[in-house]
Amino acid sequence: MATFFTDSILPPPPDDARAVLHDREYRVRAFLVADDRVVIQGALRDQQPPGAFVPNDPEPLAVHHMQVSLTVSFPDLTIVDGDTHYEVHPHDVCPTITEHYRNLIGLSIARGFTHKVRELFGGPRACTHVTALLQAMAPVAVQCFWSWRRATAPEQMSPEQAQAPESPLRDDGVWRRNVNTCHVWAEDAPMVQALETGTYAFEVPVFLRARLAKLGIDPATGGAA
Repeated sequence: MATFFTDSILPPPPDDARAVLHDREYRVRAFLVADDRVVIQGALRDQQPPGAFVPNDPEPLAVHHMQVSLTVSFPDLTIVDGDTHYEVHPHDVCPTITEHYRNLIGLSIARGFTHKVRELFGGPRACTHVTALLQAMAPVAVQCFWSWRRATAPEQMSPEQAQAPESPLRDDGVWRRNVNTCHVWAEDAPMVQALETGTYAFEVPVFLRARLAKLGIDPATGGAA
């Protein structure tokens, strides 16, 4: 099982910080369970600092800790199963809403998912914390498309392809899922227009350039730099 960095991704505290008043963390991870199935697990946890509720309490206190698991079919990105669990919650009635989240089953987790989540689970219709977690989880389904394809079809790649950086943007079904999701992917943006006309020239992503240099790999050929 792969390991990942777990160090803090926050910027340094402000120079004049006197105390940490609250800590909220999200963690989302996707697991391949079959060639056509991915389980996406997410968790949200809110912590208050020591002594916030009980004087002289030496430890931080978790006030919310919710977990969601979604089984998503690939490549169509439809939710086929789901489970919601409350580890920590403030009110006895909080967990009674978990069954309502079974209505996620059958939804596409691709385009339109955020709007549908707000419609079904926004405000008084569900739990604000679980709903916020779902909105953080959805993009992971699209983000892991490339690693899913690598994991399920490595035998279809030549040794050169397996080492060289390829672009998932060559797959029409992949890049169209991103249209109008941000300013880079606006339907009238230069990159989208180039993809539409077939004139897009693959650009090695910024995050990959430094890693390729560290590994001594030429981005253009996939061979030694």
